[in-house]
Amino acid sequence: MSTPRDRWLAMLSGEPQILCDYWGTAEVTDRLRKDLGCATERALWERLGIDKLVLLGPKHRLATEDTWHIQSLWSIWHVDVTNISYGEGLGTYEEAVSNPMAKAETAADVERFDWPDPTLFDTDGMRPKCEAWHDYPILGGCYEPFYLYCRLRGMEQALTDLAMNPAVAEAGLERIFNFHEVVIRRTLESCKGLIDFIYVAEDLGTQDNLLMSPATFRHFLKPWMRKMTDLAHSFGVKVMHHDDGAIRPLLPELIEIGIDVLNPIQWRCKGMGREELARDFGKQLVFHGGVDNQQTLPFGTPGDVKQEVADNIRIFRNGKGYVVAPCHNLQPNTPTANILALYEAVHECAA
Repeated sequence: MSTPRDRWLAMLSGEPQILCDYWGTAEVTDRLRKDLGCATERALWERLGIDKLVLLGPKHRLATEDTWHIQSLWSIWHVDVTNISYGEGLGTYEEAVSNPMAKAETAADVERFDWPDPTLFDTDGMRPKCEAWHDYPILGGCYEPFYLYCRLRGMEQALTDLAMNPAVAEAGLERIFNFHEVVIRRTLESCKGLIDFIYVAEDLGTQDNLLMSPATFRHFLKPWMRKMTDLAHSFGVKVMHHDDGAIRPLLPELIEIGIDVLNPIQWRCKGMGREELARDFGKQLVFHGGVDNQQTLPFGTPGDVKQEVADNIRIFRNGKGYVVAPCHNLQPNTPTANILALYEAVHECAA
């Protein structure tokens, strides 16, 4: 019997597959486990028939957090965060309340920042983590440079830097790349043959437009993202690119640097129509996501969800590949019945 990893690898090698993945907030996952009587997340995935992409990351000896997302190890970056409640107490999210590099005025100030030591990551400890999930595809490295730069500088200052103080932005983004290059290279060396993806990501889209122009992206981010993508490919590892919002103008740039999988396909955003994406980029990218969590999943009926899943599979299935998943983390206002409908529809379409 094939495993989730077998099915992902078959899809990536060109064999037609209908796969599904799960992305949800901790509150949603806990609720689903209780509703379905699942003792663990793995039991939940098995219950729903999910081909889960497992997200793993090395631990840093000085970090107080334990997450696969290196940029969210706030303690090593000296970023203070607080939990913000939303949805009348349905859930919380983390928000930065300090920006430790906010006062840097020159590239020399950036160099003087207390950058964390990348060699303090236990990259050898990643191997047993990966081996514990040998039946599942594994994403084992994470690089999201401007996301981190915005937390270090503050969002407004980070965007101002791109136009008014490029030397500071260039110095900061170079240091961020050099740090992650060490961590990810050491991780891939320690886990040869066990890691299937690394995450080369950003959040460059709003609902209607880009956060920065394509020219600005080409200058500040594209060269570093290309280097990280090349590093992954040199180890035979694929690259998943996550980018929220209306990012269509950047897709040719991202394809040029070699991304393999595009997530999350927020098709209600301007220019992100599913049929057009499939027509123009379906032979070059695997699409991941696309089940709308702005309207359909939280506010639609189970029938609406099933229809959207069926439409997505019809639209994307004849391209390079498609993995059905919510177009971002499932939010706590999403009814359990709609989540069940999502995965039921996947298996009904595969029958």
